[in-house]
Amino acid sequence: MPTIDLFGLLVPGELTRVFSDIHYGDRASRVRDLAQLTPLMREVDALVFNGDTMDTRTGPRPQHTEECRRAVVDLVARTDAPVTFLTGNHDPDISSRHWHELAGGEVLVVHGDVLFDDIVPWGRDARLIRERIASAAGTADDRKRLSLDDRLRIWREVAGSIPQRHQSERDPMRYAFHFAVDTIWPPTRFVQIIQAWRTEADRAVALLREQRPRAKYILLGHTHRPTIRRIAGGPIVINTGSFTAPFGGYAVDVASRQLRVRRIQYQQGLFQPGTAVAEFPLAFAGR
Repeated sequence: MPTIDLFGLLVPGELTRVFSDIHYGDRASRVRDLAQLTPLMREVDALVFNGDTMDTRTGPRPQHTEECRRAVVDLVARTDAPVTFLTGNHDPDISSRHWHELAGGEVLVVHGDVLFDDIVPWGRDARLIRERIASAAGTADDRKRLSLDDRLRIWREVAGSIPQRHQSERDPMRYAFHFAVDTIWPPTRFVQIIQAWRTEADRAVALLREQRPRAKYILLGHTHRPTIRRIAGGPIVINTGSFTAPFGGYAVDVASRQLRVRRIQYQQGLFQPGTAVAEFPLAFAGR
């Protein structure tokens, strides 16, 4: 998968746009054709796809997975701005990049599953994932001593060992049934989803304090709920949501002096950058 590493550098006037969780090829995604993303990819100097662009894991329909991969490669080939793909739990091998820094380290971009020791606390495979991460990473204290690179390497290896389930199902009725079994049944899983939403920001701030204490912003995906939160005057936690129902997503524009959060709008079959919902200053003046 083509990847451009921008080394976290910006120069005055340049703009990098970040979004996540396209889940191309999954029936839950509203993106049926990657050309629908074209408006989001115009008039920027660089793009960062922050994980779960598609599902690259082993699945029951490898031909479908390869078709999706070729479509993503073709999209990059037709895009003027350089693209950095970051890995997520659904695409752990889409690139060698697991995190990215912008604005001289003021902004950390990482998919967000690394906040959870079971990656998807509400998922059918949560217990198995938790056991495999514990086997590879040790106790909670051991994990705190791991570098961000080492921690994400373990999370990606474990994610890659979990096969696709409903994600590649093409029949709509079968998809709905398996989605329910894998994700939302029994109803107690809703409690786990809500708990993940409630604790996400605190977990993100803890990660920054351990790994990137100089960072003022962290951009996440993974939980599919676009949010902007600030914990007790600390770093600002921004989740860019997803391209699935019901919440939609944000695009985050990072320039040399400003971080702007924009709602992604769906109009006439295309996804477009909408009005700003928040703006924040950046101290980084460019290099």
